[in-house]
Amino acid sequence: MERLRRHIESQMLSMTGLALNQIDFENPKGDPGLYGPDAICWQVHGDFPCMLIGGISALLLQMLHPLALAGVWDHSNFREDMTGRLRRTGQFIAGTTFAARADADWLIDKVRTLHLKVTGVAPDGRPYAASDPALLTWVHVAEVHSFMAAHLRYLNPHLSHADQDRYYAETAQVAIRLGARDVPSDTAAVSAYLHGMQPQLHCDARSMEVLQLLHSAPAPSRLARPVGTLIMHAGLDLLPGWAASMFGLSSGPLRSALVRTATQPVAGAMRWALRNGSVHRARRRMGLE
Repeated sequence: MERLRRHIESQMLSMTGLALNQIDFENPKGDPGLYGPDAICWQVHGDFPCMLIGGISALLLQMLHPLALAGVWDHSNFREDMTGRLRRTGQFIAGTTFAARADADWLIDKVRTLHLKVTGVAPDGRPYAASDPALLTWVHVAEVHSFMAAHLRYLNPHLSHADQDRYYAETAQVAIRLGARDVPSDTAAVSAYLHGMQPQLHCDARSMEVLQLLHSAPAPSRLARPVGTLIMHAGLDLLPGWAASMFGLSSGPLRSALVRTATQPVAGAMRWALRNGSVHRARRRMGLE
C-alpha cells in the first residue's frame, strides 16, 4: 500500500510547479510568506484535486475573452507543452500562496516582467497587452472563482460566506500587485463582475481548439489516463452554465450527478496519497508538521 501511495504521489507532483525545482517551500524557517497558514487561500489552494478541477474550468473560462485568448495563443507554447504550462501556472499560485515572502515577491516580479513582452493584435483587430489592468482582472477573477467553486463542490460546501469573502480579498492582493485594477474582493462583487463581463466574451474556433487540447492533454502514465479523463469532465461540469453553453457543452442533471459522484472518491484518493505538496512543505517551514 505504501508503494502505491508513493507512486500516486510522484505522478501528481510531476504535474505541479514543484517539478521545476525553483522554490524551496521549507525554508527559511518561520517565514509566513504573503499570507500565513491561517489564511483561507491556504485552505483553498492547498487541495490538489480541487485546484486541478478548478484550473481546467478557469483556463476555459479565461479563453472566452478574445484578448486573453489572443495573448496565450500568440505567446505561449501550450499547444506543444500543456504540462509545462500547468507546472508554471501551478508554481505561481503555490509560490505566491505558500512560499516565503522573498520567493513570492520574485514570482510576482517575474510575471510582471513577462507580461510586458506579451503584446499584439487580436484577430478582430484590437490590440492586446498582458499588462492591461482590465485583462489582468479578468484572468484573475476567472481563476479564483473557479478555484472557489471547486472547493465548495468537492471539499467544503459549508465554507462560510464570510470566509469566501476573505478568500477573494486575500487573493486580490496578488492580482493588484500584478497590475490588475478594480479587482472584486468579495463574493457578491465577483458574481456581479462575471455577469457584467458576459457581453465581452466569445467562443470561436481557437477557443474550441483549447478545449480539444485539454481533452488530449497527456496523463503522467497510461494507468492515470482514466483519472485524468474524469478530472477533465469534472472541470467541464464546474463551468458556469452560460460558459458551458458558449462551448456547446450540454450536461443534464443525471450526467452531472454521475461525474460528481465518481469524482469524490478519486479526489479522496489523491488527498490520501499526497503528503509532500507545496502546502505540506510550507507547513513544515512554519513548524506545523
